[in-house]
Amino acid sequence: MAKRIYHKAPLSFQDQLELLKTRGLTVADEEEAICYLQEISYYRLSAYFLPCQSIKNQFNQGITFKDIINTYSFNRELRLLVFDCIERVEVAIRTQFIYKMAIHYNDSHWQDDQRHFITPFYNRIGKLIDPYNDFQAIISRAKTVRNPEVFIKHYMREYSSPSNPPAWMNFELLTMGDLSHLFRGLRNNSDKKRIADFFDVHHKVFASWLHAITYVRNICAHHARLWNRDLAIEPDRLKKPVGPWIGPRFQNNKRVFYFICVLKYLLLRANPSNSLRQKLQALFTKYPNVPIKYLGIPSNPDGTLMDWINEPLWQ
Repeated sequence: MAKRIYHKAPLSFQDQLELLKTRGLTVADEEEAICYLQEISYYRLSAYFLPCQSIKNQFNQGITFKDIINTYSFNRELRLLVFDCIERVEVAIRTQFIYKMAIHYNDSHWQDDQRHFITPFYNRIGKLIDPYNDFQAIISRAKTVRNPEVFIKHYMREYSSPSNPPAWMNFELLTMGDLSHLFRGLRNNSDKKRIADFFDVHHKVFASWLHAITYVRNICAHHARLWNRDLAIEPDRLKKPVGPWIGPRFQNNKRVFYFICVLKYLLLRANPSNSLRQKLQALFTKYPNVPIKYLGIPSNPDGTLMDWINEPLWQ
């Protein structure tokens, strides 16, 4: 297919609103709509137009600008809820990683022993995969920056050896992506298993989940869209759950609802008293007209949504 030349001219906020109206969008308060366009931008909002258009560039009968804003607001609150859950899970993963390795090897500085990590290699796109030296580089930068973290500064002032701080300090320097990279970079599957066992997940599935959590965390951090999104990095399906899980109809791991179920499963191990179910229910109730089916919640034969709340995981 031959490529085209892009020729769309920029439009003023007023012209953007007029374009939406010509496409059948009902606008009750034009001044308010202009304010939203100034604040959010037409292009960002356009991702929420598509499910409201059975015909391209033509809004379905009765769709209002307020419907679009409500869906956008729903996504924002969903993103904040998911981000909060990821934070709690991430802290628990960090804790188990440090604890299991340090206790098993009886070594506060196990991260400085290269034998725990895989041999460096180049992946299929030519990138060097070297978890040990990547971690050492993070530690080195933390020690040499102009204003080191207080705990790094304290260690360097008080101790001459070992040259690096202990693992429980260094792990505070790592992002979720770093944790995922380091977990995959452990040489021994037995080490991975010890960490993943706390969460009742096979270590290979756990590695996949860490990768997916990193990806979704970045979506949340960059204020992007979770609603109506196919995940570019899919969390593996959990084939042998320990304890309550979801039925086969809910296991579309390309969509966000499956990822939320992954978070719930991990939270049941990391924070059993979590209130994710209640918060999710409250969010769905707050926005009754937002089509939550686009999260990946399956439908019954009559078109109604299946009752996710009665799945064993959510009881």
